[in-house]
Amino acid sequence: MYRIPLGQYVSAGVDWLLKRYGHFFDAFSVGINVFINSLKNGLSVLPWWLFILIVSLLAWRVKSWRLAIGSSLGLLLIYNLGLWSSLIDTLVLVLISALVSIFIGLPLGIISACDKRVERFMSPILDFMQTMPSFVYLIPALMLFGLGTVPAVFATVIFAMPPAIRLTNLGIRQVPVDLVEVGEAFGSTPGQLLWKIQLPLALPTIMAGINQTMMLSLSMVVIAAMIGSGGFGEGVLAGISQMDIGKGFENGLAVVILAMILDRFSQGFIHRPRKSNRH
Repeated sequence: MYRIPLGQYVSAGVDWLLKRYGHFFDAFSVGINVFINSLKNGLSVLPWWLFILIVSLLAWRVKSWRLAIGSSLGLLLIYNLGLWSSLIDTLVLVLISALVSIFIGLPLGIISACDKRVERFMSPILDFMQTMPSFVYLIPALMLFGLGTVPAVFATVIFAMPPAIRLTNLGIRQVPVDLVEVGEAFGSTPGQLLWKIQLPLALPTIMAGINQTMMLSLSMVVIAAMIGSGGFGEGVLAGISQMDIGKGFENGLAVVILAMILDRFSQGFIHRPRKSNRH
């Protein structure tokens, strides 16, 4: 049976991109690296105790004093283990990847909810993005952007974006039809229906998608360390290569602590009670 040379076609496509637009990818990588390094330097300037204090105050404001105490103890443990610089690297990678995924994913989810043709077009693409092994994304990212944080962000965005698109689409489609019809009866435009009825009612589902996007971004930390992203993933890989169980456990525990803090923060935004207006 004739074997379709699919892998050769993909490799040829990537080579064509490098030959045709290689300078563009290099310039893009340099610009993103400058931004990432500036953000890392800005966070590194903060004293560790001030950073923990800010996170604790935000946790208390967003959810409860229990989250504030838990976040403080977790960050203190990370500092005590000597992993503070890895924390900054990992946090920057996760935040940038999650923000890019959300910035792209939310509009695509809204468009998919408003147009069934777009939803049918996006569905197989999202299936591909979610089911393709994440290691595969590292190969073209490495070829296009080289080693470092930029290819890690590129691969993480592809891996973490689908939940933001799917749950935004699902949340808007689950808005009761009668409420939409009431808005139309009062003469609301499609934009007013979206911003004043559909998005507010779909907000819990949308925030759940944002939460999943952040968790998937964090799950790529160890894999992205294979192409030089640094952070906790680098420590985990070093523990594996050196057969150092203690080092691997410490960095793995730090990933768990950061994941719990980010997860509770996002859940706090989801379940945050709204103030009622009194007339």
